[in-house]
Amino acid sequence: MLSLLILSFLYLFNLNLSYQIPLTRYYNKINYQLNSHAAPVDSSESLLDTVRRSLETSSIKKKISLLGSTGSIGTQTLDICREFPNQFECVAIAAGTNLQLLAEQIREFRPKIVSIRDGSSTGELTSRLLAFGLSTSELPEIVYGPDGIVAVATHKDADTVVTGIVGCAGLLPTIAAIKAGKDIALANKETLIAGGPVVVPLLAKHNVKMLPADSEHSAIFQCLQGFPPGALRKVILTASGGAFRDWPIEKLSTVRVADALKHPNWAMGAKITVDSATMMNKGLEVIEAHYLFGSSYDNIDIVVHPQSIIHSAVEASDSSVIAQLGWPDMRLPLLYSISWPHRVPVTWKSLDLAAIGTLTFKKPDYEKYPCIPLAYAAGRQGGSMTACLNAANERANELFRNEKLGYLGIPKSIELVMEMHQKDWKKDPSLEDIIQVDEWARNAIDSVLPKINQLYFINK
Repeated sequence: MLSLLILSFLYLFNLNLSYQIPLTRYYNKINYQLNSHAAPVDSSESLLDTVRRSLETSSIKKKISLLGSTGSIGTQTLDICREFPNQFECVAIAAGTNLQLLAEQIREFRPKIVSIRDGSSTGELTSRLLAFGLSTSELPEIVYGPDGIVAVATHKDADTVVTGIVGCAGLLPTIAAIKAGKDIALANKETLIAGGPVVVPLLAKHNVKMLPADSEHSAIFQCLQGFPPGALRKVILTASGGAFRDWPIEKLSTVRVADALKHPNWAMGAKITVDSATMMNKGLEVIEAHYLFGSSYDNIDIVVHPQSIIHSAVEASDSSVIAQLGWPDMRLPLLYSISWPHRVPVTWKSLDLAAIGTLTFKKPDYEKYPCIPLAYAAGRQGGSMTACLNAANERANELFRNEKLGYLGIPKSIELVMEMHQKDWKKDPSLEDIIQVDEWARNAIDSVLPKINQLYFINK
């Protein structure tokens, strides 16, 4: 019956298009061909698979492996597991050094395996769990370090891995999860920005779905549901404008760390909040959109939308523009990334457009936000340059937050390191190349720090 429904849909789908798709190909089991993008959209195979999944029951509980449980993404993912215990179960957790919060999470959600950053903290975590009343038999398996994160990402019971680890640290465990056949709820944009040339082919090889969990790319993904192949013309990424959207450019030389951490709309971690202030976050999202949806850089636009109600939009080939709207709440994109293509009924506050009243838009100022053109340049060059950009930004962002680099020095240092990388740039980098470039670019930022600080360091 399900096959008949799918074929009926495809028959109607053919009747309404100027080009035809042969139906006989769908009698065989779907095998994804090597796509040029990561998300399951914009192909006949992905459209059919989405329809098939939509018509299937969604009553089976999905088991989640969570990387970065004590961060913003992690805690909100666990909020979803708490609210919908019949739909989602967290079976594996990886965290950093916040042992108190991690112990509380283990007590509540009872994962089977837990990874922490430092093996020397295993005893302390065990003591905290025993103090909470867990018996020895109730303790999870505790692992640590990079190997521990991989063990969590590849746990045999997990269906989907939520990648909430910040930065390029999420790349290797995500690759391990893909090789293990786990679907990926992608909240770690650096996985594609640095590793896109390696990750995208692996997704096709292992027939793994990568679902975007950040607000902008989830919005695009939601808008593309039901789009026939080739119907996407343009991606429109919205941006809040960050902490300095209302600051005159002349005032940016006085920026302090505390200023950059005051995001007007979203509650996020420190690294991504600073990225939002420089708008490198949006530049990185341009590269991520390219790898997720296959759009050329000429067809990915950014628009500043201070209200953060429209989370992004797409323009179709017939010039229709479709947008996804909602309150600034990360739970919705996270929920959709682990429930796709189903919609889970929620009791969250509904969007009230009349109460909002006005939505405004403007073009980003590239002079004020030079990180955006740097990201476009890295993306257009491709190859190892996006890994260089990402690592240089991560290190510059960290140095700024530690008050060792001025705000205006962030884009200047990244630009200089990108110029330095030109002589060693690789068009088709391997995973080993990407890891090497990542390490090199971080060290390169440190090497140019004295020169940059002579001109731009004001946090004395």
